[in-house]
Amino acid sequence: MQEIDTQESFDSWLRKPKPPKAAIQDLDLNNYGKEMLEKGFEGSIFLGCELEPEIAAHIVKTGGVVIPDLGNYIFKTHRAKLYSPEELFAGFSLSGSYQDSLDYKVYENYIAAGKGNPKSIQISLARRLHDHSITDALHEEIEGRKVVAIMGGHNLERKEGNYLAIAKIARKLTRDGYLIVSGGGPGAMEAGHLGAYFAGKSMADLQKAMRILKPRPKGAPKGKEYLDADWLHRAWRVKMEFPLSSEEKLKSLSIAIPTWLYGHEPPTVFAPKIAKYFANSVREDGLVSIAKHGIIFAPGSAGTVQEIFQDNTQNYYGSLSHYSPMILFGREYWTEHYPVWQLLEKMSKGKRYAELLYLSDDEREIIDYIKAYRPEKHKTA
Repeated sequence: MQEIDTQESFDSWLRKPKPPKAAIQDLDLNNYGKEMLEKGFEGSIFLGCELEPEIAAHIVKTGGVVIPDLGNYIFKTHRAKLYSPEELFAGFSLSGSYQDSLDYKVYENYIAAGKGNPKSIQISLARRLHDHSITDALHEEIEGRKVVAIMGGHNLERKEGNYLAIAKIARKLTRDGYLIVSGGGPGAMEAGHLGAYFAGKSMADLQKAMRILKPRPKGAPKGKEYLDADWLHRAWRVKMEFPLSSEEKLKSLSIAIPTWLYGHEPPTVFAPKIAKYFANSVREDGLVSIAKHGIIFAPGSAGTVQEIFQDNTQNYYGSLSHYSPMILFGREYWTEHYPVWQLLEKMSKGKRYAELLYLSDDEREIIDYIKAYRPEKHKTA
C-alpha cells in the first residue's frame, strides 16, 4: 500500500481517475473538499488528517477508513515524521530550563494521565496510535541503511575518556556510511550522536566542542550529569557554535530512540531525528531489532545488561533475518565488573553467531570489526 505524507504526493494521487489504495498520513486536507467528493476511496486509510466532517463521511461511505487525531492531548496521536530536536525542545531557551520544553510537558502529562496504568482507554489508545506512527516513520528512515546501535550507561560523564572514544567511533562509522542509533539519552548514548553530528566536521572541531561540554557546576553529583542545571544548555551551545551546513546535514544523520518512561532524562539534541515512544517495551525491542549491522555495548548497568541479553536472545534463536555482531566495549568492565562476556561465550558455544561476539578496548578494532561484517554471510535461514 502506498504511503502518502506530503501535499505534493497527495495532489498527484488524487488526480488519478481512480486513486489506488493508500495510507494518507498527517495532512491538512481541508482545501480538497470538491475534488474528494468526486472520488471513491475504497481500501484507503486516512490517519491523523484534517478533514471536513462531510469529507470524512464521504470517505467512509465509499469504503475508506478515517482515524482522526484524537484531540485534547499535548502530543499528536499520529505523525508522518519523526521528531526533530527543535520540535521536542520548543519553549526551551538558554535562559530557561528543560522544564520549559514541549518534551518535558509531554512527560508531565504522561505522569498525570497514568504512567504504566493509563487512567482511561482513550489515553491508552492515543499513546498506542502515537507509537505506531513513530515505528512506521522510523522504518521509513532506516530502509536501505546500515544501522549500528550504541548502547551504554546514562551515567557516563562527558569528561571521561570513554565518552570521547564512543564519539570518535560513531563519527568514523557515520563518515563510512553507517547510521548510528541509540536509546537517545545522556552519557554513552549522547556520545554516539555527538560523534555522528561531527561526521562532516574536523576532529579539531569535535575537540573544541568537548571543551564546551565538559565543565560541570561545582559540587555536581558524580554519574548524574544529566541533572546539572546547564547540561542541556551546554549541548545547545555546541549546536549554535557548530551549525551544520546543508552538505554536512546529509553526512551526519543519526536517530535517537528515547522514551518518556525515563522522561526525567532529556533526550540528546545531537540527533537530527528522534523516535520518541511512550511504550518502553516497544522501543527497546525495536531498537535492538533494527541494528542489523551490530550493537556496540559500552559500560552500563541494568538497562545495558538487559539490552545485551535481548540482542543475545535474537541471535541465539535466529529470530531475525541475520545474525548480528555484538561488540562489548570495555574488556575489564564486561569480564570483571559485570562478567557478562563469560556467559555470552558459554551460551553461544556451538552456535552460528559465536564468531560475531567481540570484546575490545580499542576504537580502531571495533570500527574494523563492524566494517568487516557481511550480513549475507550470516543469514539465519
